[in-house]
Amino acid sequence: MEVQYFKHYSSALNRDMECKVYGHAGRPVLYIPCQDGRFWDFEGFHMTDTWAPWIESGQVMVFSVDTMDAETWSNKNGDPYGRGQRHEQWMNYLTDEMVPFMREMVNQRNGTQGEPGVMAFGCSLGATHAANLFFRRPDLFDRLLALSGIYTADYGWDGYMDDTVYMNSPVHYMANLPTDHPYIRMFNERKSVICVGLGAWEMPESTRELHHILMNKGIHTWVDYWGYDCCHDWDWWHKQVVYFLPYLLG
Repeated sequence: MEVQYFKHYSSALNRDMECKVYGHAGRPVLYIPCQDGRFWDFEGFHMTDTWAPWIESGQVMVFSVDTMDAETWSNKNGDPYGRGQRHEQWMNYLTDEMVPFMREMVNQRNGTQGEPGVMAFGCSLGATHAANLFFRRPDLFDRLLALSGIYTADYGWDGYMDDTVYMNSPVHYMANLPTDHPYIRMFNERKSVICVGLGAWEMPESTRELHHILMNKGIHTWVDYWGYDCCHDWDWWHKQVVYFLPYLLG
């Protein structure tokens, strides 16, 4: 498996950001680590082994990035307004800097041109961020794999709300999406999977809330609830990747 390391200055964040790229060709996949995670977690938690059949066959190139959760979602003692602004800067880094970098690289490797859609993938809080990217920017992200996420900003902001926090809380902004919004057609032209277990440490309530909203809007996301034996841990996320990837890549 080809693995590359990059370190780039981000103008959105005013700091250097690191990432790793796994694979030599294929569809671009943006992997967002779990809460407070780092760009090496995709490898460190052995997702490279689980994704290896699709990476080594040239079906996907996985780009693993750093989170900013320590300054945003996890920084409960910080100013909530400032934390929201910092999170939005990180979102801008992903959409305005990482996505063009990913597209340029995969086009070069695939011998193609254009603006290929990106799959957003994450587990736990990484799934929260992945779903937020997919629902806010379906023009950039055409696939979603969100495992064991929490889809309300209440998890990080404890009831505080402003315009920026609202736009990073899918259960809030999706509930207010007009039923004739052009994004709904875009969502249904794409493929998205949201999965959560019912076992230890899982928090399925916001998944159920988001699922209800999506159904009411006519958005055909595959929302899957695994059993009470399915807990919030890597062993299950590995199994879920193997289960859902054939659908998402088909």
